[in-house]
Amino acid sequence: MGLFNKMKEPIFLKESSNAQMQLDKLKALEPLLNTEGQTLIRQDIKCLEYGIAGEKNIAFELKNSHMPMYILHDIYLESEDLSAQIDYLVFTKKMCFVIECKNLYGDIEINNAGDFIRTMDFGGKRKKEGIYSPITQNQRHLELMKKLKVESKSNILTKFMVGKFFEDFNKSVVVLANPKTVLNAKFAKKEDKDKVIRADQLVKYIKDKYDNSKESADSDEKMLEWAQSYLNLHKEVDKDYTEKYEQYKISTSKPELSHEIIQTKEETKVTDESVISVEETDIFKELKVYRLNKSREENIKPYFIYNDNQLKDLISKMPKSKDELQTVAGFGVAKTNKYGKDILKIIEKYCV
Repeated sequence: MGLFNKMKEPIFLKESSNAQMQLDKLKALEPLLNTEGQTLIRQDIKCLEYGIAGEKNIAFELKNSHMPMYILHDIYLESEDLSAQIDYLVFTKKMCFVIECKNLYGDIEINNAGDFIRTMDFGGKRKKEGIYSPITQNQRHLELMKKLKVESKSNILTKFMVGKFFEDFNKSVVVLANPKTVLNAKFAKKEDKDKVIRADQLVKYIKDKYDNSKESADSDEKMLEWAQSYLNLHKEVDKDYTEKYEQYKISTSKPELSHEIIQTKEETKVTDESVISVEETDIFKELKVYRLNKSREENIKPYFIYNDNQLKDLISKMPKSKDELQTVAGFGVAKTNKYGKDILKIIEKYCV
């Protein structure tokens, strides 16, 4: 117990991230792609490098905070059809800060409707565009954390208390990691303005929230248990970051043309059809359009409904009922009940 009470500096319980591994894979793949593929992958590499740099800026601020707290970096949580990739969870003796890192270029404005508008310079001209709200994104993370915590309790009263007071102990904050970004939140609502800060304000923000909190401070040991409970929920996800570039790969060998491969027009037609990719099929395209329309309708990212790997699994299994649909990767009861009828109707058109 004496050891815990002497804690004075921040400790990273999880500092690693799979982003660097992902970056290395993309850089190794780049020379193997055609011109179109290289253009696409270079954009993704640039965005990934930008994100890694932003998260390093935040790690630097936290390491130099000289505050007793436990930190988890790059945590993946999952429950049924819901998932969350959280940049940082920072546990103090009074509260947990759920941090969404955004290393955005350009100037960011938050209007009174809560919309995020980015302004950038292009060829001497100023261009404005709306971007997905990181406040909304981070709120989804908190909702999943709350769900997991409530579900972990067996007592009905305890479940109620955890749900009721969850927001008192868990604070959402979006950190703009690019030091050149100018934030204009003059017309933003107070609750939105309070959730978006610059990286150089992060430590002061945490200290102010901590000092102003009326909650009782836990011991160092309790703080560790709290952080460890989320680390235990973290899942390592083995994602294939290179699959989207398969269609752009340069062939390293050329098949010999012989009478065994090409004999008649009819046989050639069969040969061509046999190598068509799943992405080129009508059913793939229609299910992708459905996913896009639904995501816009619900104001969520398309992959929240199903990602491309799940879409391919869906097509390979061609389910004919909701029970069969639940055998597809990513489709639990809730998602099946929500989207199943529409999806099965689309699949039915392509069943022979």
